[in-house]
Amino acid sequence: MHTKLASRRGVVAAIAIVLTLSISAQVADTTAKPQYGAWGYDVAGADKTTEPGNDFFRFANGTWLDRTPIPPDKPAISFRLLMTDRTEARLHDMMEQAAAKVPHEPADLEGKIGAFYKAFLDEARVEQLGAKPIAPDLAQVRAAISRDELAALMGRNASDFEGTLFNFNIDVDLKDPKHYALYLGQGGLGLPDRDYYLKSDFAAQKAKYQAYVAQLLDLVDWPDADARAKDVVDLETRIADASWTKAQQRDPIAAYNPMSIAGLQKHAPGFGWKAFLKDAGVANVERVIVAEKSAFPKLALLYAQTPMETLQAWQAFEIADNAAPYLSKAFTEAYFDMRGKTLAGQRQQQVRWKRGVYAVSGGDFLVGDRFGTFGTLGFGVGQLYNAKYFGPDAKAKIEALVASLKAAYRARLEKLDWMGPKTKPEALQKLDTYTIKVAGPDHPRDYSKLLITDDDLVGDVRRAGAADWAFYSGRLFGPVDRSDWSMTPQTNDAYNGSLRDIVFPVGILQAPMFDANADPAINYGAIGGVIGHELTHGFDDQGRKIDAAGALRDWWTKEDATKFEARSKMLGVQYSAFQPLPGVHVNGDLTMGENIADLGGITLALDAYHASLGGKPAPVIDGLTGDQRVFLGWAQAWRGKVTDDYVRRQVVSDPHSPRQFRVNGVVRNVDAWYDAFGVKPGDELYVAPEARVHIW
Repeated sequence: MHTKLASRRGVVAAIAIVLTLSISAQVADTTAKPQYGAWGYDVAGADKTTEPGNDFFRFANGTWLDRTPIPPDKPAISFRLLMTDRTEARLHDMMEQAAAKVPHEPADLEGKIGAFYKAFLDEARVEQLGAKPIAPDLAQVRAAISRDELAALMGRNASDFEGTLFNFNIDVDLKDPKHYALYLGQGGLGLPDRDYYLKSDFAAQKAKYQAYVAQLLDLVDWPDADARAKDVVDLETRIADASWTKAQQRDPIAAYNPMSIAGLQKHAPGFGWKAFLKDAGVANVERVIVAEKSAFPKLALLYAQTPMETLQAWQAFEIADNAAPYLSKAFTEAYFDMRGKTLAGQRQQQVRWKRGVYAVSGGDFLVGDRFGTFGTLGFGVGQLYNAKYFGPDAKAKIEALVASLKAAYRARLEKLDWMGPKTKPEALQKLDTYTIKVAGPDHPRDYSKLLITDDDLVGDVRRAGAADWAFYSGRLFGPVDRSDWSMTPQTNDAYNGSLRDIVFPVGILQAPMFDANADPAINYGAIGGVIGHELTHGFDDQGRKIDAAGALRDWWTKEDATKFEARSKMLGVQYSAFQPLPGVHVNGDLTMGENIADLGGITLALDAYHASLGGKPAPVIDGLTGDQRVFLGWAQAWRGKVTDDYVRRQVVSDPHSPRQFRVNGVVRNVDAWYDAFGVKPGDELYVAPEARVHIW
């Protein structure tokens, strides 16, 4: 799924024995040691004064949490972030070497990466230019005399800096999975979520945002900046009120509303749809899929009724905000103060070379726990990164591990007591359709026609963004490419995609998630849990509505769906009771799919680990049983902490629960955890057996 420019916005034992032998062979190499501790777990970071039944997250990680401060240039510190730091250092080295020998206008991929990076580092030229690089964009906004002209500018959102009231992307058509479709969704908000506009809890952030809007408008010499900033925030507040919540957006059936262009115009009159689609480069599209159907007429009416000067000021701010990381210090500092300090609790802006790495390779300048997905040259960078840092041995091990988890899931599905005889065969069939992708795409992206120079940063961003969108829009009417990736290889994440693929970029194949030299139990708990997590996504409250062909169809019987939903609701109630900060609750509905996947992930990982033992008892290491080490591997993988402001943003805008609940909220529902750690009634995490949630 395409995103905005980088500035913002499956015999179980047989398979598993092979895996264990391959990992054990690595452990037997005395010259190769795990990244953490003697066997892959950082024992020194645990807190043995905390009872595991009271707070397992702290039991596994507490000493590390106490002694590790959050760096001033990040809103968080975690083992996942340390993984990203290692990738970042490698990317930095690659780009420095490329930039040192680059010509002004390079022809090869390495040269283009180096020139882009060099242009970002040329701070003196960036300062000299000030706001001039976006002056032509702003002039077009000023010159617009009709709403159709402004709608046309919004159509440039995927390839330039303009904002849009309606987001758009090209992805697999969920009712016709052999073809692509153009999807439209609600947009228009500059703050992380509608709650920031509508709830008093975020009044201070909203006020700061209005000041930020005024500041950027002033920096681009927009007239009456303070008054227009108030108009802009008032407009976005009305947009927020008309918009769906993120929990509502999670229903793929409700969010699949195909329309002809004429039908779209009739459904949401008042917006220049044809002008919008023309400038988006998809004027010949005859059908779109609308996500938030009931919101569209409201948003179009808002557009039609809002004064032109407000719409123009809003677009001017959007351009300045999206371009700010590539402009002079006045813009970058204002951008950081709002989006880093105020919204994420980040105390200090990252040094310029780090921001340059993200500008070229992908990710947010305000780094959280994961790389972003697309960058301006993200797949090109990933191609070179994989060639240098990833080998076939690691790929074979991950593929074997995925196979063991897939076999464990099949065994669970076959024995599942609540899934009936009509649904179960379809579930097994769907599981068999999943493909596993490791490290990076098999087919490199072609950048040969992309112009990159070493002295035109904003131009590089524009041209790379346009090339990225041209790649997606250019295949709109072609067949679906099932080998495609929706994540760059350097991304520290994994996903279950619309192509029924489980994807593990090389960026996540690092300790503590995966360490070829670690105790197998740790790898099963960490990357095994993540593999299980991604597998179960195809069968959670969203995934169960996509069938084995990849089509949008609820293939569950009504009885099975009712049973599943009852168990899911129990889990949601548990999570909604969690408070990462006093009075700040986890949204059990928003985080439902990820919580189900976490619970399924560790359950499958434990099964796969048991199968890998081939009937033999697990070894005891440092007094810890195999099951204990699996659970510790999972807990260590989520080791970390974040600022309070980051938490407040996360609970309203992120479908993932805060990290401590990805541990504590999961283990308390797994019977084997109680046996492994002697958890008993009276312990804070104890849940009576009949109240524990078992889904997979």
